[in-house]
Amino acid sequence: MISVEKALKTILVNFRPLGLEKINILESRGRVIGEDIFSPRNIPSANNSAMDGYAVRYADTKGATKNNPLQLKIIEDIPAGKVALKKIKAGEAARIMTGAVIPEGADAVIRQEDTQKNGKTVIIYSSVQKKENIRFAGEDVKRGELVVKRGSALRPAHIGMLASLGKSFVSVYQKPRVAIMSTGDELVNIETDPPPGKLVNSNSYSLAAQVLECGAIPIMMGITRDRKSDLQKKFKTALDADVIISSGGVSVGDFDFVKNVMGEIGNAMHFWQVAMRPGKPLAFGAIEGVPLFGLPGNPVSAMVSFEQFVRPSLLKMQGHTKIYRQTIKAICTEEFQKKEGFRHFIRAVVKKEKDKYVASTTGDQGSGILKSMVTANGLIVMGENESRIKKGAQVTVQLLDDSLSRSESLQF
Repeated sequence: MISVEKALKTILVNFRPLGLEKINILESRGRVIGEDIFSPRNIPSANNSAMDGYAVRYADTKGATKNNPLQLKIIEDIPAGKVALKKIKAGEAARIMTGAVIPEGADAVIRQEDTQKNGKTVIIYSSVQKKENIRFAGEDVKRGELVVKRGSALRPAHIGMLASLGKSFVSVYQKPRVAIMSTGDELVNIETDPPPGKLVNSNSYSLAAQVLECGAIPIMMGITRDRKSDLQKKFKTALDADVIISSGGVSVGDFDFVKNVMGEIGNAMHFWQVAMRPGKPLAFGAIEGVPLFGLPGNPVSAMVSFEQFVRPSLLKMQGHTKIYRQTIKAICTEEFQKKEGFRHFIRAVVKKEKDKYVASTTGDQGSGILKSMVTANGLIVMGENESRIKKGAQVTVQLLDDSLSRSESLQF
């Protein structure tokens, strides 16, 4: 049996980013880019107006006030997308729309609200500073500038920038394909009303959802019966995937064959059993170079083990560098005790109260209580050398989602 840290280290050295694929930028949100993107042009390409108003020489507006307005001759209208035909001279102005190119001779834009059109002239009620209300060429991005770095996880702003640079396709790291199977004669398919002694195969679905949540592609392999021959056949069928996950059959029962089959047909069996609860009976190895996680069969154990070991591995395969869940400090609202020697992951509900976080357990912490994962948004992490958490003590919580970053009310 090994520690959580050693298990994670052993696992992660066996994973590296997959190859690249070129996809449409509208499909690239959340994906990790595999190339540096340099701008082929200045953005904006030319000096342009930041306001609807009038392009002027700032010197011609000096002294203008509501009580002492000035008057300029309008020589041209410049809508967005058009280039001025005339040069602004002393005493002149050009009507200009937001985004339109600044005409030659102008060095400021006075906003429309500070003016009044009067036939072929405009009355100026306020002075402007030189360069006021002008967006300059290259102000956003300069030609040749590195705009998106390789390894960046693409957000909507990245995608808008790629579009502005004329990049409709981009190279990103591939999504790993993950074969998922559940083992056990006691399992029935989701459509079946389970008779006494049978259970619906929920693990395949919760694990597939976890795979999807971290950006990978689940391949549902169904149920494998408690026979070595069936397990060997199913494992070999799954070798087309990038990663294999099985749940169940890794404990010490008479029909727990997963770790034995991994040892017999695999070319690497790295470890079995981790000093954690839930999730102790976990195996990790490889078959013909394809990493294989043998997760526990209890639903909570399978999900918690996925969070600690499979999720960071799949994120690493997709080029992510931030591969771990966020952790926070919270005040525990109740007492909790355990034996030393194992790291415990205690399902909890975390809330923010005023300027601090508070965490309460979800109740019964049995590894078969799937409802405890339904209500949890975090895991209280209790170290191997800890035996007791006192009520009111500060604890470390590993968050399972972003619910704490969302608010029901708008606050600034």
